[in-house]
Amino acid sequence: MAGTAGTPGTPRVLRAMNDRAALDLLLAHGPLSRTRIGKLTGLSKPTASQLLARLEAAGLVRVTGTSEGRPGPNAQLYAIDPAVAYAAGLDVTPQRIRAAVADITGRTVGEYELPTPGRRPARPVVGQVTDALDGALEAAGLARSDVHRLVIGTPGAFDPGTGRLRYASHLPGWHSPTLLDELAAALPMPVEYENDVNLAAVAEQRLGAARGHQDFVLLWNQEGLGAALVLGGRLHRGWTGGAGEVGFLPVPGAPLVRHVTRANSGGYQELAGSQALSALARELGISDVPTGPHAEAAALLLARAADHADGPHRELLRAYATRLATGLASLVSVLDPELVVLSGSALTAGGEVLRALVQTELAELAAARPRLVVGEVREHPVLRGALESALAATRDEVFDTSR
Repeated sequence: MAGTAGTPGTPRVLRAMNDRAALDLLLAHGPLSRTRIGKLTGLSKPTASQLLARLEAAGLVRVTGTSEGRPGPNAQLYAIDPAVAYAAGLDVTPQRIRAAVADITGRTVGEYELPTPGRRPARPVVGQVTDALDGALEAAGLARSDVHRLVIGTPGAFDPGTGRLRYASHLPGWHSPTLLDELAAALPMPVEYENDVNLAAVAEQRLGAARGHQDFVLLWNQEGLGAALVLGGRLHRGWTGGAGEVGFLPVPGAPLVRHVTRANSGGYQELAGSQALSALARELGISDVPTGPHAEAAALLLARAADHADGPHRELLRAYATRLATGLASLVSVLDPELVVLSGSALTAGGEVLRALVQTELAELAAARPRLVVGEVREHPVLRGALESALAATRDEVFDTSR
């Protein structure tokens, strides 16, 4: 069968590999000249010219201008046509659904936020999802048929064995056994579902503090406490999708929580979740404790505390760092990761001050010595991760010129 189309090493496959390498370079660097693409790929000028002509004919790249300010004649600059394909992402919480659409280069072209308050949704979940997606598409001037792929991030995870959402009893309307089939029938594009914290890890791995790292843990604290586990460069989801549901972890310093799924909480959540910070602050004599939603109040409290060099605010950070390190010690003892990323507003608000305190505490509580860093993707990390995940699959599809 040597020499047939699709066999590794044949001209068709080698051309497709070179095409993809050039497209990835254009994604990373922006517009490039033929000469620059040739140097970066190691291809000869004639081969690079043929490659660009092929990609231009396929509608994947276009000439965007010429290079100026250099000796010699100006060279044409090539760039990926951003309208080649679009991908969408949704970030779902009990309070709202945030939607965004990005072009193939990763630029967000439309966003929308749909409030979803109340324990009983006023509109069925399928309607909420389509409303949120349509809002982002309208902002982008696009239609549903323009979207190649949609990734939806939710708390908990859809069990691959049953198709039902687990570990998120606080998400009303999302537990129907027919939900995935209903969404598939309502939407024209492929839809994938991912745990929200896993998507924050995808964002950090592709764009933020975990770039270049194959083994890391992302600890998330916002509306809830959770973790994402990346092992050998891949997300580890577990048998039922529940890997990383560390809020349920029994820990020293907190009473045992039994029937954790019914309570939707556990020892580590009670000890170090964002809702625990206000009570801890009051115990330490801090009078100006913010009110409002737990995540927002915790972020404001931590940001204030990080600005104080001493006194009860600094003691709050020390006590909270001990609580965080208590649960982290179990995680790193089992996984021995290279890196731990602190993410979510109830962690990033403490900044470098909190990070250093957690690192010191963890060094005393665990034999493993991972490096701790603060997450760099601060603006809607779950939504950004959903978009990055959808874009990765979309690019694999539309950039494959061997088809």
